[in-house]
Amino acid sequence: MTPRTLLVRAGTVATMDDAGTEIADGGVYVRGRSIEAVGARADLPPSADEVIDLPRHVLLPGLVNTHHHLFQTLTRALPAAQDASLFDWLATLYPVWARLTPPMIRTSAAIGFAELLLSGCTTTSDHLYLYPNGSRLDDTIEAATAMGIRFHACRGSMSVGESAGGLPPDALVEDEDAILADSQRVIEAFHDPHPLAMTRVALAPCSPFSVSRDLMRETARLAREHGVRLHTHLAENDSDVAYSRERFGCTPAEYAESLGWVGTDVWHAHCVKLDAAGIGRFAATGTGVAHCPTSNMRLASGIAPVRPMLAAGVRIGLGVDGSASNDSGHLLAEARQALLLQRVGYGAQALSARDALRLATRGGAAVLGRDDIGRLAAGCAADLVAFDLGGPAHAGAAEHDPVAALVFCASLPASLVVIDGRIVVRGGELATVSLAPLQQAQHAFARSLARGD
Repeated sequence: MTPRTLLVRAGTVATMDDAGTEIADGGVYVRGRSIEAVGARADLPPSADEVIDLPRHVLLPGLVNTHHHLFQTLTRALPAAQDASLFDWLATLYPVWARLTPPMIRTSAAIGFAELLLSGCTTTSDHLYLYPNGSRLDDTIEAATAMGIRFHACRGSMSVGESAGGLPPDALVEDEDAILADSQRVIEAFHDPHPLAMTRVALAPCSPFSVSRDLMRETARLAREHGVRLHTHLAENDSDVAYSRERFGCTPAEYAESLGWVGTDVWHAHCVKLDAAGIGRFAATGTGVAHCPTSNMRLASGIAPVRPMLAAGVRIGLGVDGSASNDSGHLLAEARQALLLQRVGYGAQALSARDALRLATRGGAAVLGRDDIGRLAAGCAADLVAFDLGGPAHAGAAEHDPVAALVFCASLPASLVVIDGRIVVRGGELATVSLAPLQQAQHAFARSLARGD
């Protein structure tokens, strides 16, 4: 069967390639699942099976989200957890999450995917670390396939409950042998190591305060045996650091390194309190960081040292984090928050608009260990997104610098989203599924969780 071709032309193309190439009146030519050519309009084929002209738009590689908890879309803005810092926030929500069911996991994931897609995100990871009432990682993977998003599914885990000095309730932790057995199962069932893969699996014990040293070590061994990546939360706030010093006698970065949790196959979420020595070790070992600025502000965790990390050479991507600590899943908005927060912490030149977009594209791809996404270049995955700068929110800015306007001005929904060569969002509307029944189910599940039904 002859691969389908697609030609998308736009007013501005920001390729995010190594040279930072930007093309006025350019486009991308797609054949099948991958990009065949990127360039000025005159240098591209004049026709394709489908041609889309977007003269007022900026065309970018699809945005990449490196940290999320999709199940939390069911507990957004829950009153009891609105004004809490990390540990109190978790203690409040654990009993609510203990009532989650497989249909809730699937629906909340689908809603989260929809929100990400409509914000221009084409690849996302998700960290599912609790499995009550028969829930499985399979539930989120099924939702990702239905929505058409490129997915890195993280098999999370918690094994140290309150009775053993951990933070989660005993009822929410799992047996460690069962965790490892299921981790191997999902790798064998779902992980695709090939270029342009739509589904990959990572192993992701939740945090130093919810799993044992043995589980961290054995998870690293299992992941490396199967060639998959490792992910966890680290150094998120002062309480997190205090727990590590009191229980393990070292900093979070030292703890991670002692267990083999540094390297090019590892990325850690948050790292708000990563110290200078930790930054140095992450840079030297190629360890990645998922920066989640909105969540860090919402929980009053602090300002992550992104500018010092970038200066040291640490690989950094953006994450929207869980929708109960961000309450939003808009990745372009996250890029804007990253820029603004780094300027609060480190000065007006700490992060530029293009730096922020690079974190949301190339940075995220590097953190997830991929060189086939995050840029518009021949041979890369046909993941591209377009934003319309023709409205009032960008009037007077798009004429000056349309690429920077995407970040400095109001965060837009995506007009067009193409993933793996397939149009997933067209005209700002999802093209893969109907949202109305999903939203109806989500509302019902959210009410049920809150009431304790």
